[in-house]
Formats: sequence, structure tokens, C-alpha cells
Amino acid sequence: MAKKNTTRKMSKSAARAEGATRTKRALTIGKNAAAKPAADKRLSAISAAAKVLADAGKPMRAKEMIEAASAKGLWSSPKGKTPEATLYAAIIREIAAKGKAARFSKVERGLFATTEVA
Repeated sequence: MAKKNTTRKMSKSAARAEGATRTKRALTIGKNAAAKPAADKRLSAISAAAKVLADAGKPMRAKEMIEAASAKGLWSSPKGKTPEATLYAAIIREIAAKGKAARFSKVERGLFATTEVA
């Protein structure tokens, strides 16, 4: 059995009007998304670790950073089994990608310090 073509043709003016409505809707959605306050935004694990390191003022291991971030209420693991391994990998990736501009520096194996001046 052949399938019927259900697409309908519109006049040029109707198509323009529909396009304008879609554009208006998209602009409204974009404005509402930008209007959200930044205070509702949660910190990522790596951002929380950077804050913890800056506050501590001494080099720390990934596991210590995770525990300190949880204790301060900056970040909590979303049921991950090894958040310290994830944080370690993220820190290593940031150091490799940003080089001297990274927020972290590797002091020794598994030990990181902050490079930001508070």
C-alpha cells in the first residue's frame, strides 16, 4: 500500500509569518535562559578542587580534595564509585591542555598544588 504524502504547501507569506514566529520563540527562549541567576549554578568537581586547594594553601592529593570539597559543601559525588580517580584525570587533562595557564601544578606523583594567586 502506498503511503500518502501529507505535507502541505504554504504560501510565501504564510511561510514568512511562521518563520518569524519561530524566530521570536527562539529569541524568547534564549532570553529566559540567559536571565537565570549564576548563583544557582553548581560547581564542578575540578572547580571545587581548585577552590579547596586555594583555601588550603598546601599541596593535596585528589582524595583529600574530594573529602574537603564534600565537607565544605562545595561538591558531592553523584553516586560515583571513584570520584578521586575522575578528579585526578581531569586535573591531569587540564595541566596537559593549558600548560602554564592551568589552575593546578603537579608537585609529585598524585600531589597537586594551585598556581592561582588568591
